[in-house]
Amino acid sequence: MARVKPLAELIESCIGPAFAAQGFASTDILAAWPEIVGERLARYCRPSKLEWPKRRRKESGTPESGMPESGTLVVRVEGVFALELQHLAPVVIQRINAHYGWACVSRIVLQQDRIGRGGRVPSPARIDPAAAVEVQRAVAGIADDGLRAALDRLGTAAVATRPQR
Repeated sequence: MARVKPLAELIESCIGPAFAAQGFASTDILAAWPEIVGERLARYCRPSKLEWPKRRRKESGTPESGMPESGTLVVRVEGVFALELQHLAPVVIQRINAHYGWACVSRIVLQQDRIGRGGRVPSPARIDPAAAVEVQRAVAGIADDGLRAALDRLGTAAVATRPQR
């Protein structure tokens, strides 16, 4: 029987090379960004890339130490929140390093930019009461509560209609 793979594994293999080109070893920092900086600030800033310093070598041609040097995290931030993030930079650096378990970031560079937040909130969908009852009837026989609730949400979303603009 085939093993079901989590979506995170599939996404990592698809967009991992694009993140690697920007200096990120994985998508982990983007996924954990709201936890690192907080939900409020995460709405107005996003990590853009991680710049690693060029490796310096001794005369013998070997790296100076076994530990890699810390990098610079470039963060895109809305203009009005740039000052706040600048003041919080030492805390953010500390949280990033704690998240990874080593001092991978030593500096944060801010780039003022617009951060897309998805625009308008769509108007709520209308659900026909008869269709809602039909969905509930269809999932009533499922024993697992979590699965039943998920299928109920899916069915409700499928039968809902959005108002025309």
